[in-house]
Amino acid sequence: MNTAVDTESCSELPLLITKLLKDLGVDYQIQRDRPNIPAAQRVQAVLLDDSIGAMLVLFPQDHLLDLTRLTELTGRELAAVKPERLARMLAKHELSRLPGLPPLTSSPCLYEERLLQQPRLLVESGQPGLLVEVAGADFKRLLSKASAGNFAVPLSDIRPNLDRPHDDRAEITQAVQSFTARRIQKRLEETIEIPPLPHTAQKIIKLRVNPEATVDDITGVVETDPALAAQVISWAASPYYAAPGRIRSVEDAIVRVLGFDLVINLALGLALGKTISLPNDKPQDATPYWQQAIYTAAVIEGLTRAIPREQRPEPGLSYLAGLLHNFGYLVLAHVFPPHFSLICRHLEANPHLSHGHVEQHLLGITREQIGAWLMRLWGMPEELAAALRFQNDPGYDGEDAAYPNLVCLAVRMLRNRGIGSGPDAEVPQQLFDRLGITREKANDAIAKVLAAEAALRALAMQFNPSH
Repeated sequence: MNTAVDTESCSELPLLITKLLKDLGVDYQIQRDRPNIPAAQRVQAVLLDDSIGAMLVLFPQDHLLDLTRLTELTGRELAAVKPERLARMLAKHELSRLPGLPPLTSSPCLYEERLLQQPRLLVESGQPGLLVEVAGADFKRLLSKASAGNFAVPLSDIRPNLDRPHDDRAEITQAVQSFTARRIQKRLEETIEIPPLPHTAQKIIKLRVNPEATVDDITGVVETDPALAAQVISWAASPYYAAPGRIRSVEDAIVRVLGFDLVINLALGLALGKTISLPNDKPQDATPYWQQAIYTAAVIEGLTRAIPREQRPEPGLSYLAGLLHNFGYLVLAHVFPPHFSLICRHLEANPHLSHGHVEQHLLGITREQIGAWLMRLWGMPEELAAALRFQNDPGYDGEDAAYPNLVCLAVRMLRNRGIGSGPDAEVPQQLFDRLGITREKANDAIAKVLAAEAALRALAMQFNPSH
């Protein structure tokens, strides 16, 4: 007999799903989605395709879908269908999520055989927040026309290095040597072909550490780089800052609108950002690189102001950490160009996972490790290296913890509002407590940024209109 948690839930289940389960004679319960549901019991559904056609792939949510294994198993080069196409397909049936129910689609289905080890399974209903719970035996009946395989990797076998920075050098070296034809032991700096620190950035770093530096000093440095000067002026003229009157010069931008501290860190971030080009490939439906960078920096700017003055980290450096928080993404694309497309395809096929699991599985390192390593190699402030390295660890309380904590908080809050990549992530209370900021004030800070979304997006477009 079909049962439900309550009549309200039952009425919210899409009619197509209700009819399908009834016609198949499947007993089910409707469950509200909640964080404590074991990932092993949740069915992750992804629709892939190639020139032959589409295929529905099902696997446990505590696993990573390995596209290389899938190719070996099927002989097909499958990749996630484009988000627009999937949205159109679902909209035809008044669904907003892809249900993991093979009879719902005419496409062939392949499932990870480990799914059937669970006594009960939970499947997306097509309606956000509602799951369909079925017994393992009933789910097996739904798979009568599907094929079984072993193509997913348990997350317990993939352990990104979140908190062992002393291992970064060895792990990066190992990853590089695994992907180079010449497996010769060399110093890391020779193995990875990284561009030198830009001359403009070198000058700005010297000014950052000079307590006697003036507005004239930073104006002089910025004006020697015409592209950078134009960006600083347009930044100050942006509706986001609502400056009175016209901005006529770099000095005007600094004195009247942005301030010395923000400009010196903004200029540094822009100079570094131009050092490594944006990759041509990228995951489908990803927030554009500079858009995410600027949103994150703006949120951090607001969060920093909300922190009590006595424990507030340096605002300009906090802003820079937000602007460069995803710099490791650019470095990965630069260092591992043949394999970056593989990373992108795996991110598309595993939307339930953070990028760290995908990168650790494919490369043996993460963008956070390589980004922080490069910051240290370039002689950037240690606070910035820590911000990049520990940004995914909400429990980090080591040296310079405020910087990675701020990045972690900003990225998670933005992600939970649909900006950024990866699954929604809980923001633990300890993160707010460590920064000395209330959840309410943090929400206020992000609301102000999102209210100025159009202005921020316009700023991001200045960097690279196509990305």
